[in-house]
Amino acid sequence: MVSALGMTAVLGGCGLTGDSGEVTLKLVAADYGDSKANSSQDYWDDLAKAYEAKHPDVHVDVTVYSWNDVDRKVREMVEAEEAPDMAQIGAYADYADQGLLYQAGELLSIPVQANYVSQLAGAGQVDGAQYGLPFAASTRVLFYNKTLFDKAGLTPPKSWDDLAEAAQELEAEGVKYPYALPLGPEEAPAETMQWMLSGGGGYTDDVGTYSVDSPQNVTTFTWLKEELVEKGLTGPVAPGQLDRAAAFAAFANGDVGMLNGHPTLMKMASDKGVKYGMVTTPGIDGASKNTLGVTDWMTAFKENGHQEEIGDFLDFVYNDENVLDFSRRYNLLPVTTSASQAMSTAEEDKDLRPFLNELVLSELYPVGKTSWASVSADVKKRIGQAVAPGGSTEEVLDRIQTTAMRAGSAE
Repeated sequence: MVSALGMTAVLGGCGLTGDSGEVTLKLVAADYGDSKANSSQDYWDDLAKAYEAKHPDVHVDVTVYSWNDVDRKVREMVEAEEAPDMAQIGAYADYADQGLLYQAGELLSIPVQANYVSQLAGAGQVDGAQYGLPFAASTRVLFYNKTLFDKAGLTPPKSWDDLAEAAQELEAEGVKYPYALPLGPEEAPAETMQWMLSGGGGYTDDVGTYSVDSPQNVTTFTWLKEELVEKGLTGPVAPGQLDRAAAFAAFANGDVGMLNGHPTLMKMASDKGVKYGMVTTPGIDGASKNTLGVTDWMTAFKENGHQEEIGDFLDFVYNDENVLDFSRRYNLLPVTTSASQAMSTAEEDKDLRPFLNELVLSELYPVGKTSWASVSADVKKRIGQAVAPGGSTEEVLDRIQTTAMRAGSAE
């Protein structure tokens, strides 16, 4: 489990079209809200107004798009040579590789740059230089339906074997989705990586080389196929056809015993009256030692030349008050160390602490690789076949690995 604020309309500043000294920064952001009432547009409009009150010569023009559209919109703007000053989007490496982005050190004050959570800052780097500025983060834990577990006399699972046994008991009780396994196109890379990590694998090895077809990953997906899918414990929809949104909705309707989830699911379940618990994702021999971390990115484009103004605005964006406000509005994790520390002790944030605790153990997608977009797309296309009855797990992982190596060779 971002935001987009439009482009920089230059209103006669910086010697471009006049002498007024005024600059308009265009920011394109992704929408984290699930309705018009909590759209991210409101957050950014309030933030821009507060900044402009202290900086009357700088205007911030914000455009927010849905997550389905924002990356495409920014790409089209860049291709038309109308890049925004800033874009809060899902990926940055392609733009960095093309030399289109400012580095963090060219924009931010030293205290702000040094305040990012270390794993997130590291994931924003290409060849040792940081181009992706973490904006919002989340991790994954295992959610379980307390009512269904109590009815079946179950305790939360700690290992894969525990999870399989619980799924069997839930299936015997008539639960529709004993374990929901969303490997459909919407968010297949996340569920895939969560399971890879729980089996001691991942998309890459310790030196950053793609290892999709590693023995650990083959073992993980073979287990999923044989112990859950083929035994009918993943519900009526084939995992390769089940999207994350549908799985979350089914959990909120009381039809799912267990699934991996991020903080958004808490509110969805509570709003529907579902009593849930959360535990560390089960691993092959006990609780998983690693979990998936996901972050969205703020990027700053060079095209309009507003380096100083962008940097000053982003310093404002990343102060604790604003970081915490955004995180609390959308049940996301802060990307700065100081805001994380504040959240870890605040009573109002106690529901987010399980996710906050997982952040220090998290591993992120290999987003610093320009090849990741191709690999992610191939995972979305193929990974469901790795657990499909009658298919070859090893062959599917081999094909994704081939895609990864071909895409990676061009980097």
